[in-house]
Amino acid sequence: EVQLVESGGGSVQAGGSLRLSCTASGFTFDDSGMGWYRQAPGNECELVSTISTYSDTSYLNSVKGRFTISQDKAKNVVYLQMNSLKPEDTATYYCAASMTSPCWGQGTQVTVSS
Repeated sequence: EVQLVESGGGSVQAGGSLRLSCTASGFTFDDSGMGWYRQAPGNECELVSTISTYSDTSYLNSVKGRFTISQDKAKNVVYLQMNSLKPEDTATYYCAASMTSPCWGQGTQVTVSS
């Protein structure tokens, strides 16, 4: 059974930082690209960042230069380091693997106050 467990969310002021973690199990981590999605109330689910099995990365334009995705294949963990947070980053953040649906699972809440 595929499991993705997100953690690291919280409440911060604008300009602050958070590091999200996602621990994966139930599939071969090395064989799957990973990503982070987010969804704010009333908004659609949007893709924030991806990392391939070769560690190629991509980012939503609005987070480029502020967010960094990385992975630890030895621990089956993918991270999202979020710096210079803005109120518009407020959302529930979801980890995803190549075989899972966007904005699926429990997610972790990120709230950025101005």
